[in-house]
Amino acid sequence: MTIQEFKDIKLPGEPGVYLFKRGATVLYVGKATSLRSRVRSYFSSDLGYTRGAHIVNMVGEATTIGYVKTDSVLEALILEAQMIKKLQPPYNTKDKDDKSFLYVTITRDPFPRILLTRGAGTYGPFPGAQSLRAAYELIRKLFPFNTHNPTPDPSPKERGVLRPCFDYELGVCPGTCIGKVTRTEYMKTVRNIKLFFEGKKQKVIKLLEREMAEFSKAQDFEKAGEKKRQIFSLQHIHDISLIKTDIDTSDFRIEAYDVAHLSGKNSVGVMVVIENGIAKKSGYRKFKIKKLAEGSVPARQRLKLQAMSGGNDIANLKEVLTRRLGHDEWPLPDLIVTDGGYPQKNTAEEVLEQKGFTIPVVSVVKDERHKPREILGEKKNILGKSDAILLANSESHRFAIAYHKLLRKKKFLP
Repeated sequence: MTIQEFKDIKLPGEPGVYLFKRGATVLYVGKATSLRSRVRSYFSSDLGYTRGAHIVNMVGEATTIGYVKTDSVLEALILEAQMIKKLQPPYNTKDKDDKSFLYVTITRDPFPRILLTRGAGTYGPFPGAQSLRAAYELIRKLFPFNTHNPTPDPSPKERGVLRPCFDYELGVCPGTCIGKVTRTEYMKTVRNIKLFFEGKKQKVIKLLEREMAEFSKAQDFEKAGEKKRQIFSLQHIHDISLIKTDIDTSDFRIEAYDVAHLSGKNSVGVMVVIENGIAKKSGYRKFKIKKLAEGSVPARQRLKLQAMSGGNDIANLKEVLTRRLGHDEWPLPDLIVTDGGYPQKNTAEEVLEQKGFTIPVVSVVKDERHKPREILGEKKNILGKSDAILLANSESHRFAIAYHKLLRKKKFLP
């Protein structure tokens, strides 16, 4: 499949699972925080370096791409494992040896433990160990479960003697170790977890709604409230921890932009790339500002912008982003960082909208000493990413200044 063939496929920006296919044969299955951005990364020029020759071969062999949207990254991770197990895509198994995959295992104890195991298990295989561990902790907050050796129901006298485990103190173990939950109640939790790993979230919600109604009818409002909280959590899965694992891997890409000039002269712009929380210098790009900056806004507005920004920074940023988005061969970012305030942020969003891209934008505001004071943008686009955002912004400023100085030096050379 070529980049041109990929461009004919309309992929959403939501979480989900993507499938590279050759005819009816599924070659590879993967999960994504943003289907559009993730799949586009397979058509970057450095794919062989970042993913290996076998993935390059897979993309070349594929004739189409399918996808399934999910409500959350967590559900995408679970669906990915289900599809890998069912379809056995050849290029997924080439990624790793079977024994290296992680699984979720539910034991057959009276109070079943739910554990992560390697090589085999109840649910899996899960390709990303870090993502699965984050999902495991998230599910445990939704449905507290037991991981220690099971303890049978203690008598009332024994309850005063037994000490709870540390996980119980954290709220992620229901207290099987001290008799805080009956086996019947605990097995309902296990049932819900099984259904969730089978992709039946809506069935879990219906069961919880029925239980909530029963508790309300019995005027047990504490337990009814607990069921209500679980329903809300399932309907609004807050999987920031999973999105953060995408930042910690090459699945999440940040691009930052900055411009530099001296009294409006020798204007330049730059793009820097942060992947895996690390500056990816092979992805850095330089832009000499062309005539577009001068003609992109009326003269009166341009003078006003120059007075506000010390130069035509807004128009320069517009040119840089417009030219960058014309490069289909470069992987799209999951987040764009601008330097400045709302004018820069709004300009980036306008260019993206005009070009038909849906990519979130944040902007770093500096104080009088040019130190970061605030990050503008939606909280979901900042939470868990602030360090990477500030690194990207710092790198873009450093790179822009260095490029500008280089051009000035060359200009004054004899």
